[in-house]
Amino acid sequence: MIQPAERLSLVQEYYFSRKLKEVAQLNAEGKDIISLAIGSPDMPPSEQTIEKLCEVARQPNAHGYQPTQGTPELRQAMAGFYKRWYGVDVDSTSELLPLIGSKEGILHVTLAFVNPGDSVLVPNPGYPTYTSLSKLLGANIVNYDLREDNGWQPDFDQLEAIVNSESINCKLLWTNYPNMPTGGRAQRATYERLVQFARQHNIVVVNDNPYSFILSNEHLSIMQVPGAKDCCIEFNSMSKSHNMPGWRVGMCVSNATFISWILKVQSNIESGTFRGIQLAAAEAYNNSDEWHRVANIERYAARRRYAEQIMDVLDCKYDPSQVGMFLWGRIPDTYHDVEELTERILHEARVFITPGFIFGSNGERYIRISLCAKEKLLEAALHRIEEIKK
Repeated sequence: MIQPAERLSLVQEYYFSRKLKEVAQLNAEGKDIISLAIGSPDMPPSEQTIEKLCEVARQPNAHGYQPTQGTPELRQAMAGFYKRWYGVDVDSTSELLPLIGSKEGILHVTLAFVNPGDSVLVPNPGYPTYTSLSKLLGANIVNYDLREDNGWQPDFDQLEAIVNSESINCKLLWTNYPNMPTGGRAQRATYERLVQFARQHNIVVVNDNPYSFILSNEHLSIMQVPGAKDCCIEFNSMSKSHNMPGWRVGMCVSNATFISWILKVQSNIESGTFRGIQLAAAEAYNNSDEWHRVANIERYAARRRYAEQIMDVLDCKYDPSQVGMFLWGRIPDTYHDVEELTERILHEARVFITPGFIFGSNGERYIRISLCAKEKLLEAALHRIEEIKK
């Protein structure tokens, strides 16, 4: 009997991959499920982005393999993005690397820095891929807590205790601000302490930063902290900020040495992105301030009001200062667990929302509502949930 690799026993099929099969079956039965679960922007990129893609796609010489490290045009546009929005100077030739999305970047960085048996620090709650990919690559997962009473910021006393343990050899610390799933805001003080922590303990801090444009006028980057490039890596993605999730364009920013190590891994896995996508992405980085205000602030603010009403109807508590494209709320104590609530909403109200346990044990009493649905759908979801709560 042929058996799968033992590493597959360490992970499960991604929650949304499994659950969306169930939702598809319910829809096939005529249930008309409204999905408020996944953070996939439902609006298109800017018009000039699409026009550039079409223009390049019509060029007969644009369809060959592209350099793994990206075209000069894309790298220069990415460096310009960091200068324009974060005030950070980045050398486009050596201090950044385009990625086919941040998810792939998690793989590349882990392969570049972590040996089997080394430890990685992962937030709880946190993006599940930090854990699953680390497990697949033989790393030891050490969770650190994010708590509501601490604004979902790291507990640095806990981190110190973890890394001072003789049995743990920590190589990476994963962090993510503005935070997903909790909506916790990026804070300059947190970034400064993370850089200090990385330097003191010879650990690489990786900040995943795709949400700094969603419902936020404050654009913070860990790279704004002096010395951050020496010990940190930052991911940034066009999926959320530019309405381009399916295009799979992201980047990592760091020092030239770290970038060269990541490129060594990446070049043995990927063969570069289609030239049309790269040049269109470069064009998207020229989007006006007005485009970002309408797409990332006004639109999500209007949707957020419906999500807050849904939370109110469900008697869930939430922090109104959250940012990002989700709303995170604590369920009432009357429920035994979060799936008691989410499964009832799915099967009775025909609305799919995310149970917080998929992000870790500290999310077990929370739900997450995505804002990636048009206002009419959010309003319909609200009415459906109101009906079953009567």
